[in-house]
Amino acid sequence: MSSRCPVHSDFDPLVPETFDSAHAQYAELRARCPVAHSDAFGGFWALTKYDDVVTALSDVSTYVTSVQNVVPKVAFTGRRPPLHLDPPEHTPYRAALNPLLTPERVARLEPVVRRFAVELLAPMIASGQADICEAFGGHLPVRVFGHWMNLPPHLESALAQAGPAFIRAVQSAQENVMRDTSLALYDMARQLIALRKQSKLDPDKDPTSALLAARKDGEPLPDEMVVGMVRQVLVVGIVAPMVMVGTMAVHLSRHLELQQQLRNDLSLVPAAVEEFLRLYTPYRGFARTATHDVEFRGRTIEKDEPIALLYASANRDEDVFPDAASFQLHRPNIKEHLAFGRGPHYCAGAALARVELQVALEELLKRTKHFEVNGPVVMTPFPEIGPWCVPVRFEAA
Repeated sequence: MSSRCPVHSDFDPLVPETFDSAHAQYAELRARCPVAHSDAFGGFWALTKYDDVVTALSDVSTYVTSVQNVVPKVAFTGRRPPLHLDPPEHTPYRAALNPLLTPERVARLEPVVRRFAVELLAPMIASGQADICEAFGGHLPVRVFGHWMNLPPHLESALAQAGPAFIRAVQSAQENVMRDTSLALYDMARQLIALRKQSKLDPDKDPTSALLAARKDGEPLPDEMVVGMVRQVLVVGIVAPMVMVGTMAVHLSRHLELQQQLRNDLSLVPAAVEEFLRLYTPYRGFARTATHDVEFRGRTIEKDEPIALLYASANRDEDVFPDAASFQLHRPNIKEHLAFGRGPHYCAGAALARVELQVALEELLKRTKHFEVNGPVVMTPFPEIGPWCVPVRFEAA
């Protein structure tokens, strides 16, 4: 027997959160109401179980991203970057960038990422305390992306200002600032494209040049879509690393024995980062819209209703990850986690994100004897999950 018309809200995503409360809420939903409805944000469904999320990610004809790709829906500029497209429309954009983001190509960036990390950490640790999200996590990915995109100095400086400002505006729900900084990022994208048209770089080494060289049915990609893609690339990899840096700091402050274990054996850091990604997925999940009525676990989701795919809940599903709420360094099925999604919209920058997080954690551990949270942790709102303010006290090595 299916239920077509929910008459109440199964959960409230607007309740103020602590570091642990959202995960407790999702655990309760998985047990009580795994296909949940909320009246917030105009009404949406939430899939909390791993298998249901994978089903929606895998069936791109039934569950589309082109209507709404995130809950709550954000559309301040009226533009639709390629992240909002479904296959095959979004395929040429991914095909242009994927060769620049393979694990082998990204590995070449590791020395640069490490240099940036050391430069940012040194004054922070020397001062003895800092908000690790603001002083480190928010700046490292901006510098890495600036380098990867071969930004000229004036645009790299502009991104260093606009990128963190956009992040803070998103996290604090300042709509006017979000709109202004988003438009500034679009302007940066246009400037960069104009520069590449004047002075071409090797498409095998430059993301913007790769997009300009891409063809669909023998024709260049539409100018405004290239602008949208470049703007998207400028910011899409900035928020999640900041949240994850703060998250790792909180967890390791709570579990000092693990902090010391990793400090004593840095070869464990990649496995630790992978488990952090599963346990503390920085995006709650992206959204899809059903193209026809569908049923999950006896509940009917009607055509055109938005569906949040809660990666953060799926990655703690006990049916897939035993003792899912605990940190385990070497889970046999760790590669099954959904922190980077799955299917055609799998995160193109996953390899780069892993390098950033591994280097960040390695250098933080190498350059300290001890660190711990020493102030209130402030949490992000939807769609991210995790902290965006983590005051930390450091004892230098």
